Amino acid sequence: MNSDKTKNVAVSVALLSMISVQGGASIAKYLFPMLGPAGTSALRIGLAGILLAMINRPNIRLFKKHEWFYSAGYGICLAFMNLLFYYAIQRIPIGLAVTIEFLGPLSLALLTSKRLLDIVWVLLVAAGIALIAPWQHNGINPIGLLFAFSAGVLWAFYIVIGGKITRKMKGRDAITVGMCIGTFLILPFGVFSHDLDALNFKLLLIGLSVAVFSSALPYSLDLLALRRLPSKTFSILQSLQPVFGALSGLLFLGERLTPNQWIAILCIVLASIGATTFALDKSPAS
Repeated sequence: MNSDKTKNVAVSVALLSMISVQGGASIAKYLFPMLGPAGTSALRIGLAGILLAMINRPNIRLFKKHEWFYSAGYGICLAFMNLLFYYAIQRIPIGLAVTIEFLGPLSLALLTSKRLLDIVWVLLVAAGIALIAPWQHNGINPIGLLFAFSAGVLWAFYIVIGGKITRKMKGRDAITVGMCIGTFLILPFGVFSHDLDALNFKLLLIGLSVAVFSSALPYSLDLLALRRLPSKTFSILQSLQPVFGALSGLLFLGERLTPNQWIAILCIVLASIGATTFALDKSPAS
């Protein structure tokens, strides 16, 4: 019973993380006309790093070589995943960007499943991509799709590294140091693009809310969930990310998707749920 309660709490934590990060993405997009995607990303990662460092205060003097390695990898994934995603949602609706980005974790799930039924999931993914692809100039920006897919590749690495971190070191230390490393990597993009030139106190406060809801809170919740759930189960829950993204874009930004785009999201969500579910069924219990 205690095990069931623990899993239920972990599921709730993972769902809260998704709501937080997609809501934060909508707030971030509001900042684009003033700060641009690079400036917004630098502000988000930087403020989240400062906030986490103040709260967690990791003792980096005691860090071992492998802990620096995992923290650096985590920070690289976080930083460039966020930057590429922001460049994507500058060009396409959040719901579509999250759907394409989700192909990264979905590919990870398909690689862990070795059944003939995988063909069904691959076909569903192909159908979803076909419905979103910019055939005959249907208004979907191909560069935005490319940015979203690149962010998805890093998302897959984020899940893998996050799972290893929970077994190798304290998650709060890894995410704090990783976020600070990510800040140093992303800050030059915000500075040299001049996106941060318009920064003022009001935008700083909005950026702080983005940092909390898009980075500090959800990534901490993700590590908490990964500590209590198998990575495959976590991937199944992540299948809802495109839906949360589309609803967030609709509610906060008025981004309406076409019927074909909603069907594409449904195809990819079903493919992810199916692939990860059957991969989990085949795996030994953990």
